[in-house]
Amino acid sequence: MRLVSLNLNGIRSAAGKGWIEWAAQGEIDCMGVQELKAQASDLAGRFETVAGLRGHFHCAEKKGYSGVGLYTRHEPSEVIVGFGAPEFDAEGRYVEARFDTPQRKLSIVSCYFPSGSSSDERQQAKFRFLDLFYPQLQRLKAGREFILVGDVNIAHQEIDLKNWKGNQKNSGFLPEERAWMTKALDELGLVDVHRRLRPDGGGEAYTWWSNRGEAWAKNVGWRIDVQLATPALAATAREVSVYKAQRFSDHAPLTVDYDFAL
Repeated sequence: MRLVSLNLNGIRSAAGKGWIEWAAQGEIDCMGVQELKAQASDLAGRFETVAGLRGHFHCAEKKGYSGVGLYTRHEPSEVIVGFGAPEFDAEGRYVEARFDTPQRKLSIVSCYFPSGSSSDERQQAKFRFLDLFYPQLQRLKAGREFILVGDVNIAHQEIDLKNWKGNQKNSGFLPEERAWMTKALDELGLVDVHRRLRPDGGGEAYTWWSNRGEAWAKNVGWRIDVQLATPALAATAREVSVYKAQRFSDHAPLTVDYDFAL
């Protein structure tokens, strides 16, 4: 199963930069996308199917803001939109596709964590999201195998961003955010699949570059797009790659190949 995650920074913008053509050549089974910046009416008739994959979406109530999608080659047994937190469900941050059989319960989730970089108010919202989302991960893990893909807006370790010394007081690399990720991995037992496959990968693992200055040209990046999996699924991961030959947004597609089928 080939699973992709990509923050589009606007689905219409990414489409204009060749994202759909790239996806059509990738033999992708499932693709989580974030930051659609589109409403259901914008998606209808144009983005409901991409590269032979059917899309399932959670759009924000606010126009031109947030929104996530999950494109799948196989029809889910159920699709869950939102995770039961009204403040953040209104922002379109969670869509889950379930692929259940009598033998197993399996979910793929596309999620977009809030950014706190614009203001202290948004940083406090990010902390509220993290507090509410951890129990959701606990609920999922209690009864299902799952992989969560998405832009988590957290660089977990020093290796995960170029300028870690200068960002220790900035959103995305705050001690509280990093501690949350450590707890998800160490206490909840989730696996950061990219880091498991590439334990020493630094600059080639970055998935986001600021549009300011020459961040892309100088590879001053952050690894904030991840695939977090329950251990049994993570153990089947074989290959990981970050595609940088084309730019569809300020993020790069993260692709992982797993040895299981939906």
